[in-house]
Amino acid sequence: MTGTVYKSTGSWYQVKADDGRFYKCRIKGKFRIKGIKSTNPVAVGDRVIFDLENPQDEEQNGVITGIKDRDNYIIRKSVNLSKQTHIIASNIDQAFLLITLNNPPTFTVFIDRFLVTAEAYDIKVILLFNKIDTYNEDELAEVKFLAAMYRQIGYQCIGISAKNGKNVEQVKELMHDKTSMISGHSGTGKSTLINAIEPGLELKTREISDLYKQGQHTTTFAEMYDLSFGARIIDTPGIKGFGVVDIEKEELGNYFPEFFARKQDCKFYNCLHLEEPKCAVKEALEAGEIPWSRYKSYVQILKGEDDQQYRMDNFVQE
Repeated sequence: MTGTVYKSTGSWYQVKADDGRFYKCRIKGKFRIKGIKSTNPVAVGDRVIFDLENPQDEEQNGVITGIKDRDNYIIRKSVNLSKQTHIIASNIDQAFLLITLNNPPTFTVFIDRFLVTAEAYDIKVILLFNKIDTYNEDELAEVKFLAAMYRQIGYQCIGISAKNGKNVEQVKELMHDKTSMISGHSGTGKSTLINAIEPGLELKTREISDLYKQGQHTTTFAEMYDLSFGARIIDTPGIKGFGVVDIEKEELGNYFPEFFARKQDCKFYNCLHLEEPKCAVKEALEAGEIPWSRYKSYVQILKGEDDQQYRMDNFVQE
């Protein structure tokens, strides 16, 4: 039998078979896919092959025996000491990254790391600036500045309020006939947005921790839902940090679109945009054509530095 993984709890997987029925499945023995070493060899969105253990039983649990080739996936490196990799979801048409100015803060280095990974696996990202109904005039100006910066690079940006419904219909329109992933820090409003898009799901939401202005996890495992208007959405646990995986130094600049556009004008074809002479990227940076926050993110990733070191930086890095 074949089907699609809708939920992963680490040991059991909820699989929707091609006939529309759901089966509770497990993995048989050790499971490795083409050398990918991750904490979850099977991810939500995977198309899998499985057998029923006891076809006569009422529960009809299954055993996953194979995974079909993935179109793409979003993978990150854990920020804990183990540095293990984790596949967040696979076979995605697009990803929505929820961003909040504060309560909790989303830093540009986190946004850029997410975008680099999506670029590397050819996944379209839409940036959603949530909670715009809560910001004062200065904060709104900061959000507009940041959105303008990413729009200039080529990313679609939408200001929304998941709580009062502002621009939720616009997001919903973008989701038609697609499999979309929702990601972001805990507390940015992922579950609230999904409830606004599909109220019948009634996903649990929790308030922000006043002590640290951080979100409290409401989604423990990634899970995919079928929506009533011909779409699928993958809700993911809140991500604290985002470690970039398996991108060579020489390739990293290719996943910054504004760097890639200028690469051919660098004196050296293998320019890393650091200390090399006649670097078109550095010249554009000095001319104000490339934001310094993007260049800082690039250098941090290039040097293999942890994005958690920069969580105390300003939201918009000068």
